[in-house]
Amino acid sequence: MAHDPPINKAEIRTLIPHSGLMCLLDEVAQWDDRSIVCITNTHRDPVNPLRRGGRLSGLHAFEYGAQAAAVHGGLRARLMDTVAAPGYLAALRDGRLHVSRLDNIQLPLRICATRLFGDRANTVYEFLISSANVVVAEGRIIIVERA
Repeated sequence: MAHDPPINKAEIRTLIPHSGLMCLLDEVAQWDDRSIVCITNTHRDPVNPLRRGGRLSGLHAFEYGAQAAAVHGGLRARLMDTVAAPGYLAALRDGRLHVSRLDNIQLPLRICATRLFGDRANTVYEFLISSANVVVAEGRIIIVERA
């Protein structure tokens, strides 16, 4: 069952530990128990905290994928009247970059993350980041609960 979005940036910040400019996602466009789709334009923001020398490396796409997974975990927990357990990104698997830079992509990024298995903070997600019909990055991440 799909849930009623959109969910804006202010609400996203209540679901993840990333605050201020480190919250890279602008909106949740749709989500259900298994997956989430987020939209953002922060890759074009000149004050994006991940920029170095005025550029935003394609490597940072993986952080966008991880944040989408974190938001999904937060939404699932909230649906069960609880808070997501604190977790950390333990591993990136099969990460593939199809661009070298994010800052020169003129259109919004679409971040799709799908929970493959696991629950709470011990979870595996796959993600795909695109802009229009162009794939930017993809991979799998493993999120582990903090002890």
